[in-house]
Amino acid sequence: MNQDLSILQLILHASFVVQLVIALLMTISVASWAAIFRKYFALKRVQRLNEEFEADFWSGTSLNELASAAKKNDPNAGPMERIFASGMREYQKLRERRIDDNSALLDGARRAMRASFQRELDAIETNLSFLASVGSVSPYVGLFGTVWGIMHSFTGLAAMTQVTLATVAPGIAEALVATAIGLFAAIPAVVAYNRFAHDIDRIAIKLETFIEEFSNILQRNLSAKVAN
Repeated sequence: MNQDLSILQLILHASFVVQLVIALLMTISVASWAAIFRKYFALKRVQRLNEEFEADFWSGTSLNELASAAKKNDPNAGPMERIFASGMREYQKLRERRIDDNSALLDGARRAMRASFQRELDAIETNLSFLASVGSVSPYVGLFGTVWGIMHSFTGLAAMTQVTLATVAPGIAEALVATAIGLFAAIPAVVAYNRFAHDIDRIAIKLETFIEEFSNILQRNLSAKVAN
């Protein structure tokens, strides 16, 4: 490709609509990469905080001590710790009301944890829909720019008496740049979306498993108190 057909020259000589489409796609691509990096570091932080709390939870520390630590650490707590705090808080409130029905205590704690789980999952999935939209829409936006550019090129060629490949190629190449940039914006977004969706599914499974394990611990504690 000679200098006249370089990417920069093709963009500069493209029609206004194609240039507008390319500018839009480049803006979307930058926003997509920013969302990808934010989500990557956010998920790494969530996984680290969950692992740290899980290690503390299974270290033998009492539930009351963990609840007190979770209350103090609330602004910096991870999803698992906040779910635990929600369950313990509801459990303790029901105990303070002198509710002796073990099923009511367990159901209340489980419902509180489920509600907290949904809030945490919604927060974790933030910006994921944006990446999905970028991955699905960007190629079509680029294709629109290409179709428009080709139409513009052929309209100009209609007035020529002699058309050769040298006269057709620049206009077609200018138009195809829009599709290329559309794919450039879409492919990383699709790859990142699939990876993040997989990571979030694993986090969700881990949180659901923790809810069941913590519920079993509460049930054993209640059964032990009844036996005593």
